[in-house]
Amino acid sequence: MVCHPVGRFAEAARRAKIQEVVDERAVVPGVQLVTALSEHAAEGRQEVTGSDRSEKDAAAGRPAVTSLAGLVRRTATVTGAASPTLRLVRAVLVVNPQATATTPAGRDVLAHALASQVKLDVVETDYRGHAMAVAREAASDQADLVVAHGGDGTVNEVVNGLLAHTGGRPSEHHAVPMLGVVPGGSANVFARALGLHRDPVEATHELLRALETGRSRQVNLGRADDRWFTFNAGMGWDADVVAAVEGRRGKRTGPGLYLRTAVACYVRSPHGRPELTVRVPGEEPVGVRTAFVSNTDPWSYLGPRPVHLNTGCSFDTGLGLFGLRTLGLPTVLRHARQALRRRGEHRGRRLLRHDDLSIVGIAAESPVNLQVDGDLVGQRTHVEFVSVPRALTVAV
Repeated sequence: MVCHPVGRFAEAARRAKIQEVVDERAVVPGVQLVTALSEHAAEGRQEVTGSDRSEKDAAAGRPAVTSLAGLVRRTATVTGAASPTLRLVRAVLVVNPQATATTPAGRDVLAHALASQVKLDVVETDYRGHAMAVAREAASDQADLVVAHGGDGTVNEVVNGLLAHTGGRPSEHHAVPMLGVVPGGSANVFARALGLHRDPVEATHELLRALETGRSRQVNLGRADDRWFTFNAGMGWDADVVAAVEGRRGKRTGPGLYLRTAVACYVRSPHGRPELTVRVPGEEPVGVRTAFVSNTDPWSYLGPRPVHLNTGCSFDTGLGLFGLRTLGLPTVLRHARQALRRRGEHRGRRLLRHDDLSIVGIAAESPVNLQVDGDLVGQRTHVEFVSVPRALTVAV
């Protein structure tokens, strides 16, 4: 399968003289894998059998793709005709090859399985913002489905691309392509909060079943000024942690790195600890030292353990706010313990907490870091966080 770069797909096809060909390597009788190949590639391509592919994968040090046939057979009974619910589906698969748990073998499983059910374009991202650009073009081209295979950063970019033209209006889910998610990162908070399987192969199976049966849900999302977020955003300490981790991109991210970085940023904050003024509807402004905004619960994960800040928050409610008036060690340790408990109930005199908010305003005395979905946005002195109901449809 050839991955062509971002661009309007029809124009890209004309420029590269793309022709649709039926891949004769389809693993199940009656399933046709539609791929895009240039005329030059089509003329010179060689047929690769399943055994040849496995030998080549083994020679290259990659695990052979052996579970695809079982995956497709478990998804639907193949009769030689596409499912009526999927016949007209045009899909774009966005793959971040640099994501923690994304592999060439996993990408091939996902791409071949999807191509057995929908008309598929595949794009591998090359730079930051690439997934956003691809999703924006897919929405402009009226694709039916965009699937993000990567970590939470990839999902966030795809979501921001899909919703680039909606202007933040509520209930615009019908006007943009449906989102599919196959986890490929380290935390995969959005996918796990939706109840999707962490294993990419199983998650692919779930996605195909959702497409086959038409199963989906509308989700509320958050906006931090003009940037959408799916599960959390923050200003202060947690954004400093995100900034520090991004500065160490050569290292493999994981719970241990985030925990060590959180301790380091607590001991020596890179920007000091300017006071943040929080404003919510019907309340007097309150000063805090760090602020976490949630679009669902859990706020994040520490390995297998969920981190709870606003347990009353979900994809069907408004935003949750969690702020600490001081960052004294007793206060931090108390709420860290409470966040890791199963029920996630927080109590404390230094705590500011609200659930189901439509809007939250946070202002800083001096520029502080802002993060959304674990990605650094930059430094801000004022941010308005808004809950947008039924912003997007997700295949579940």
